[in-house]
Amino acid sequence: MTTEKTAEVRAAGTAQSEISQAFQVASENSVEQALTEALAEILSVDRVSVDDHFFDDLGADSMVMARFCARVRKRPDLPSVSMKDIYATPTIRRLAAALGDSEQNQAEPSPPEPDDTQGAGGRFAYILCGALQFLLFVAYMSLTSFITARSYDWVSADVGILREYLRSVVVGGVLFLTTATLPIIMKWVLIGRWKEQEIRVWSLAYVRFWFVKSLIRANPLVLVCIGSPLYVFYLRALGAKVGKRVAIFSRSVPVCTDLLTIGEGTVIRKEAVFPGYRAHAGRIQTGPITIGKNAFVGEKTVLDIGSSLGDGSQIGHASSLHSGQAVPDGEHWHGSPAQPADVDYQVVEPARCGLVRRICYSTWQLVSVLVLWVPLGFAGVNIILTGIPKLGENFSQELLHPTGWAFWREVLVLSTLLYFGAAIFGIVFVYTVPRLLRYGIKPGVVYPLYGIRYSIHRTIARITNLKFYMYLFGDSSYIVHYLQGLGFKLSRAEQTGSNFGMTVAHESPYLTTVGRGTMVADGLSVINADYSNTSFRASPTSIGPHNFLGNNIAYPSQGRTGANCLLATKVMVPIDGKIREGVGLLGSPSFEIPRSVERDGRFDHMAKGEELRRNLSAKNRYNLRTVAVVMLVRWVYIFALVLLAMAAAGNYQAFGAEAIAVQLVIMLLFSMVYFVLVERGVARFRRLQPQLCSIYDPYFWWHERYWKLVLPGIDKMLAGTPFKNILSRVLGVRIGKRVFDDGCAMTEKTLTTIGDGCTLNAGSVIQCHSQEDGTFKSDRTTIGTGCTLGVGAFVHYGVTMGDGSVLGADAFLMKGEDVPERARWAGNPAREMRMSSSISLPSLQ
Repeated sequence: MTTEKTAEVRAAGTAQSEISQAFQVASENSVEQALTEALAEILSVDRVSVDDHFFDDLGADSMVMARFCARVRKRPDLPSVSMKDIYATPTIRRLAAALGDSEQNQAEPSPPEPDDTQGAGGRFAYILCGALQFLLFVAYMSLTSFITARSYDWVSADVGILREYLRSVVVGGVLFLTTATLPIIMKWVLIGRWKEQEIRVWSLAYVRFWFVKSLIRANPLVLVCIGSPLYVFYLRALGAKVGKRVAIFSRSVPVCTDLLTIGEGTVIRKEAVFPGYRAHAGRIQTGPITIGKNAFVGEKTVLDIGSSLGDGSQIGHASSLHSGQAVPDGEHWHGSPAQPADVDYQVVEPARCGLVRRICYSTWQLVSVLVLWVPLGFAGVNIILTGIPKLGENFSQELLHPTGWAFWREVLVLSTLLYFGAAIFGIVFVYTVPRLLRYGIKPGVVYPLYGIRYSIHRTIARITNLKFYMYLFGDSSYIVHYLQGLGFKLSRAEQTGSNFGMTVAHESPYLTTVGRGTMVADGLSVINADYSNTSFRASPTSIGPHNFLGNNIAYPSQGRTGANCLLATKVMVPIDGKIREGVGLLGSPSFEIPRSVERDGRFDHMAKGEELRRNLSAKNRYNLRTVAVVMLVRWVYIFALVLLAMAAAGNYQAFGAEAIAVQLVIMLLFSMVYFVLVERGVARFRRLQPQLCSIYDPYFWWHERYWKLVLPGIDKMLAGTPFKNILSRVLGVRIGKRVFDDGCAMTEKTLTTIGDGCTLNAGSVIQCHSQEDGTFKSDRTTIGTGCTLGVGAFVHYGVTMGDGSVLGADAFLMKGEDVPERARWAGNPAREMRMSSSISLPSLQ
C-alpha cells in the first residue's frame, strides 16, 4: 500500500476512533489488553474501547482486520485469530471471550515437514524435462499434420461432390476413431494402471505422466461427449470404475482414472473438479477418489485425493472435500472443507431414461460428427484453399516475393471477411436461433435426459455462452444491451458502466433475472437447471436488486438472497433459511458480514446525480474506444494467421505435410509473442502500481482495457512445463527458479511475486485486485519460496505467504492476509489448520 493510501486509511480510522474514545470501556484481562493494544497500533490511534465494533464504530475494513489478525498471530501470548472470528465476534470483548485465554484454545500448528522444495530435482532435470516435452509436442504435431494433410489430399481429389463427401465421412471416421483411442492406448502402454504414488516433477516419470495427461484431456471425444453416456464409456476405457446410469456434466477430465470409483446413479455437476492427483512441494501425488451410489456432487466443487462420499450422500455447490474427509452414507455436506448440513441439493424427480435412450443419443452424437461436422470441416478448408487465386500451382513462387498488391489484397480481404464477417454473423446467430429453440423447453417441467429436449437445452447453453461477445462487451455499459438481447431480464437496468464482467455463464439466458443496480464481477455461473441421473428441469434464477457479486460465484435457482446484498468472492450462496437482505455473505458455508463499511463509500458521490451522468458518459466513450482497440488487435492477429496459413498452403506444394507441421509450430510461437507484446505494450512495458480509486477514475477504465488485452488463455497449453515459467517471467511475473505451474491464472502479473521451488496447482488463481461496488483496489501479492497452492485455491490481493507455507484445495485466502512460514492454511475463508495437508505415499523417482 502506498504512503498516500496508508495515510488515508489511518486518517479514516482516527476519525472513527475519536468518536468512540469518549465512551472508553477498559480491558478486564490480559487477552483483552493485548488485543486492544494490537488493534490500536494497526489503526494508529491511542486507545480502543473493548466494546467498539470493528466496522461500525472504528470504520475498519477487511484489509485492516487482516493486518490485525496477522499481528495477533505473531504474538506467542495470544491465540490465533482468523477473519471468520473477526466477523463472528466484531468487538475486542466478544473476540477475547470466544478465544479464551487458556492454552487449549490456541491453534495447534502443523508439525514441521521435511523441506521438499528441492524435491523437484535440479537444473539439469528441469532443462531435460522441458526438452523432452518440446520434442513430444513437435512429434505429435508432425504426426497429426502429416495424417491430416494426406487425408485432405485424398478427400479433395477431383472425384465429384458425392464421392468427396463419402471420402470425408470415411476419413473423418478413421481420424476421429484414431484420435479418440490414441489417448486410451498410450495410457495403458505408458502407465498401465494408476497407483497411489508420488512422482518427482521434472523427472522422466513425470514426463510420462504429463504426456498421458495432455493426451487424455486433449481428446476430441471430450468435446463431444461431456454430459453424455459416451463420457462414462471413455472413463471406463481409461480404467475408471463407473457404475450404471451415472450422469457427469463436468468438463474437468480426471487423469488418474484407475483410482476413481463412481457408484451407479450418481450425478456430478459442471465445473466440479476431481482430477485424482495434486501437486505438493515439487511432487505429483496420486490417490483414490470414491463416490458412492446415488450420490450428488455440486457445481464448482473440488474433491481432493483421499476423499470419499458414501451411498446416497451429497456435497453442495462451491464446496470441497479434503484428503481424509469422508461423507457417510445418506448424509448431506457442504462448505470448504465440507461439514454436515441439513440441505437437499437433489431436487429433481427422476424420469424414464433407459438403456435404449442412452444408446440412441450416443449414436446420434457420433453420427452427427462423422456425417456432418467432419465433412463440413473438409469442405470449408477446400473452399478456402481453392477459392484464393494465389493458391494455384505457382503460389509457392509468388510467396518467395510477396511484394505485389494482389497478394496482400488476398490476405487483407480474406482476414477481414473471416473476422468481421464471423463476428457479425455470430451475433445474429446467437440472437435468433436460441430464441426459436427456447420454446421447446418449458420452465419447471421435468424432462428425461438424452432426448430431443435435452439436446435443445444443451444447444441453447452452448450458443448463448460464446465467450467472444462477453469478452468484447464486458466491463462496459454495452454488456447490458448484449445480455438483454441475449435474453436476460434486465428491465430498467441501472447503468453503472461496469454492471457485468467479461466472464458470465448460464444455462438459459431466458430464465435469468438480475435486479436493478446489481453489479457482477467475473466468474459468475448462473445455475438455471437442476439434474438427476435420469432427468433435468429448467428453472428461473433471480438475483436481487442493488447486489454486488464478487468473483467465481455459482448462483443456484434456489438462492436465498434478496436486495442489497454483497456476495463475496467464492461465496457459497445459501439455498435454505430466511431471505438475506442488506447484509454481506462470505465463505463456504457462508456467514453474514457487514454489507459495507464507511471507507467503502468514499467514492459514492461520483455515482450520483449529475456527476454520475458526466462520469458515465466519459466512461462509455473510453470503453467504446477500447472495443475498437480490441477488435483491431484481434483483426491484426487473424491477418497474420491467414498470412501464415497461406504460406503453409504454398509451401505444401513444394515440401509436403512437413511444412504444415512446421507452420503450426510457427503459428503457436507467433501467437504467444504477439499477445505478449500486446499485453506488455498496453502497459508501456512498465509494472502496474497498487491502486485505490473509483470505477469512474480514468485509471480504472485503462485497467479494464488491460484485462481485455492480456494473453487469451494460450498459456494454458504450457501448463506443467518449464515454458510456462518462461512465459510468466516475460509477462512481468517476478518468478523464481524451477517453479511447477500446472495452470495457475494470474490477472495482474507485474504485481505478483513467486519464490523459488513453488508448486501451483491447476485451477489456482492469484488475483491482485478487487472491485467492490464502485471502488477498485489493487495491491501486490507475494508467494514465498517453496509454497504450494492447492487445486482451485484463490489468492487475493495484498497477500503474503511465508516460505514453505501451503494453501489447501479450494481455499480462499482473503486480501491482506499474512500466512506464517511453513503454516498449513485451508478453508473459505482460509485459516490455519491443525493437521498436515500432505499425505504419505510411496515415491516413484
